[in-house]
Amino acid sequence: MILIALAALCLLSVPLTGGRLSRLADIRLRGAWVPIAALALQVVIVTIAPDGNPTLHKAVHIATYVLIGVFLWANRRLPGVKVISLGAFLNGLAIVLNGGQMPASLTAQRLAGLHIGTGFQNSAALAHPVVPFLGDVIPWPGPLPNVLSVGDCMIYIGTLVLVHRVCARSARIRVTLPAALERTPAHPAPTSPPPFIGSSRG
Repeated sequence: MILIALAALCLLSVPLTGGRLSRLADIRLRGAWVPIAALALQVVIVTIAPDGNPTLHKAVHIATYVLIGVFLWANRRLPGVKVISLGAFLNGLAIVLNGGQMPASLTAQRLAGLHIGTGFQNSAALAHPVVPFLGDVIPWPGPLPNVLSVGDCMIYIGTLVLVHRVCARSARIRVTLPAALERTPAHPAPTSPPPFIGSSRG
């Protein structure tokens, strides 16, 4: 949820820099349904049915990152996507190495005022986390309390680059002729042919 709010902030910052949000319509995404499906699966295992089989939930959680990876690879030529991909890779690496859950700092959760529910949690304070520095260690207090990871921050930065690069791109390129060409008359005056030089016969 917090990443969606940060993405909204990215959009709101575009007009402040003279960009046009309407230019986002020019983006041609490949497989746009893939991240939507991944998000829907995460909502199911975390919010709708968190009390299901823990092993199945962890497997689905890892699968959602595989889907996101495929989507990012298909759209890797877009500006900022490489930074987003690196952030998603770091998150996915931490999740895979910890058996399907993102390791979270209990202190960061407390500072953010985050209330942990029951059932499967995609981010949890684990007893023996692997690569804990890649986990959710950055507290985010406020109306949308959450904990963020280094990967989350990179995803936000990449999204910021993507949105601003696309929205600031000129719709067309103006071509300016050099001054010397502008002074050239459209129809130059014809020139007389050179005189014929022949040999004289006596």
